[in-house]
Amino acid sequence: MPDRIRLLLVDDQILSRGVLRSGLEREQDLQVVAELNRTDDVVGAAKHHRANVALLDTAGPGSNSLSVTTELRTSMPECRVVMLTTFGRPGHLRRGLEAGAKGFALKGSPAPQLADAVRRVHLGLRVVDASLAAETLQYAETPLNDGETDTLRAAREGGSIALMARNLQVSERVVRTRLWSAIGKTGARTRADAITIAEQNGWLLD
Repeated sequence: MPDRIRLLLVDDQILSRGVLRSGLEREQDLQVVAELNRTDDVVGAAKHHRANVALLDTAGPGSNSLSVTTELRTSMPECRVVMLTTFGRPGHLRRGLEAGAKGFALKGSPAPQLADAVRRVHLGLRVVDASLAAETLQYAETPLNDGETDTLRAAREGGSIALMARNLQVSERVVRTRLWSAIGKTGARTRADAITIAEQNGWLLD
């Protein structure tokens, strides 16, 4: 029997991690060699346990999952990353792939489907859950123009309309107009909601 694919699980929820491990280890060619509840020592654990694939919860505590993915890709490229998410965030998906992740899957995926993704990623293929890919295609293009994007970035930093106007070197009227336009285009109800929606879709990336 060929060597089994060595997996590193990173998920802060014990129950979720247990379900994930149980499902994956039913597959004869997969072996969970280590589990972490934080992302702080993913690289060290991957090296110590000679992991082939790291399944990384995007929302877990510890270091930013994107920076961890980049670090792992740089220092241990033979260990490929599959990011796990509980909900669709197209902007995060795009950034994850750019950071070096080879796969993106929903945490609630059936074990055989996730196992198949692991195998394909281990072979060097890129695998993205179909529903996440569809959302990415739907929301890939930002509806915001440059001025609205800059204004939402300024609003994200906090402060008054007057302060934003000074920082952007435009009038307060222009700031208000851009904010209302951005709120309408994102389908939000408030400025804060518009910022959240734009961030989740990757529209405020510099």
